[in-house]
Amino acid sequence: MITLIIISVLPIVLLYLGLYKAQKALLPVTIVGLLAALAAAVMQWNTNALPIYHGMMLFNNFSVAFSVISIISTILILLLSKGYFEKISSHIAEYYAIILFSLAGIIVMVSYHNLTMLFIGIEIMSVSLYILAGIRKSDFASNEAALKYFLMGAFSTGFLLFGITLIYGASGSFDLDVIRDWVVTHPRNIDPLFYTGIMLIIVGLCFKVGAAPFHFWTPDVYEGAPSLITLFMSTVVKVAGFAAFLRLFSACFSSIADFWTPVLLVITIITLFIGNITALYQQSFKRMMAFSSISHAGYLLFAIVALGAGSANSIFVYATAYSIASIIAFGGLILVRQQSGSDNFEGFNGLAKNNPFLALVLTISMLSLAGIPLTAGFIGKFFMFSGALAHYNVWLVIIAVVNAIISIFYYFRIIIAMYFRSAERAEVEVPAYYKFVLGFSAIVTVVIGVYPALISTLI
Repeated sequence: MITLIIISVLPIVLLYLGLYKAQKALLPVTIVGLLAALAAAVMQWNTNALPIYHGMMLFNNFSVAFSVISIISTILILLLSKGYFEKISSHIAEYYAIILFSLAGIIVMVSYHNLTMLFIGIEIMSVSLYILAGIRKSDFASNEAALKYFLMGAFSTGFLLFGITLIYGASGSFDLDVIRDWVVTHPRNIDPLFYTGIMLIIVGLCFKVGAAPFHFWTPDVYEGAPSLITLFMSTVVKVAGFAAFLRLFSACFSSIADFWTPVLLVITIITLFIGNITALYQQSFKRMMAFSSISHAGYLLFAIVALGAGSANSIFVYATAYSIASIIAFGGLILVRQQSGSDNFEGFNGLAKNNPFLALVLTISMLSLAGIPLTAGFIGKFFMFSGALAHYNVWLVIIAVVNAIISIFYYFRIIIAMYFRSAERAEVEVPAYYKFVLGFSAIVTVVIGVYPALISTLI
C-alpha cells in the first residue's frame, strides 16, 4: 500500500514544483520518488499478504512482481523524456504528473481484490491516457488519437461495467473470493446472466489490451500519440491490462474455463494473424510497432487460454522481455526521427555506419521481439508455448510458430536497413541518458535470454 501512496502523492509534489518554476527538479524528483515506490514494493515480497480494506486490495507476490516491472519500465521511459516534453510545452510538470496518476491506476489494476477496484484502476489509468495522447495541441494526428481513444475507451468501459454488474447480480458480491466460491458451489446452476457478464468483461478487457477484433483503435492512437506516450501505452499499460485479466480469470473463473476458453482461443488466433500480417505491409516503423503490439497481445493471451499454475510466471517473463525490447525500439525511433523528421523505414538506412551502438541495441531489440534464441523474447515465447503444450493445445502452438516466422520478416527489415542499405546521413546524436537506458535494456535482454532463471521462478 505504501507503493500506491507514494505514487499518488508524488504527482501533487510535482505540480507544486511546476507552480514554483522548479523545472530542473521535476525529472530528478520523479525518478527518486519512483525508486522509493520501487523499494517499498520490493519490501512487500513474501510477506504472506492478506486482502486489506475489507477485501478491496491484495498486495501479494503477484501484485509486487507486476508493480515492480511497471515502475522500472516507467523509470526507463521517463529517463528518455529529458528535453522531450519541453519541445511540446513549457508547462511540463503536468505531463509528469499525469503519467504518474496513470501509473497509480496501474498499481490498483495489478493489486485489486474487488471488481470495483478493478474498474476504478482502469478508469484512473484510462482518463490519464486520454489526456496524454493529445498533448500535442497543434498536431491534428495527436488530437485525433486522443478523441478516438476517448470514444472507443468509453465504449469498451460500458461493456466492462455492464459485465461487472451482471457478475454482481448473479453472485451477490464484487469480492473475488466470494465470486469464486459462488461459482464452485453452483457448478450446474449458474445464472445465464453470469455467463453473459463473463463475455462482456472479455470484450472490455480485450479492448484495453489491444486484442483483435477489438484492436481497431490501436494503430491510429499509437501512431498519432507522441512516441514517448505510445511507448508507455504499449508497455506499462499493456502489461497491467494482462495482469488484471489474469488475476480475475484465475481467481474467479478457472473452474468454468470450458465455457470461456474457446472464445479466448478464437480471439488469440485472430489477434496473431491480424497483428502479424498487417504489420508486414506497413512503411512506418511506429505503425509497424502498433500492429506488432497487437500480435504480442495474442501471445500473452496464451497464458490465459492455457490457464494454470505457471500462467502468472509466463506473463511476467513475456511482459518483461516485451517491455524492455520496446523501450529500446522506441528510444531508437525518437532519436532517428529527431534527425530525419520521419518514422519510415528509410530513416534507418545506413545507421550502422555512423551509429554502431544505436544499430546494435536496435538489432538486439528486433531479435528479442522476433523471439530469436539467446534473447529475452525467445524465453518469453518458450514459456507461452510450453504452457499451451501442457494443455495439449498443439495446433495453437503451430499457428503461433507460423506467426512468429511471419514476424521475422518485418522485424528484420529494420536490421537490413541499418546494415545493408546505404544513405548519406549525419551521425545521430545519442545523449548520455539515452545510452544508459538503451544499453541497460539491451544488456538485460541478453542476460535474461542466457540466464532465464533470474526471473523465471519469481511468481
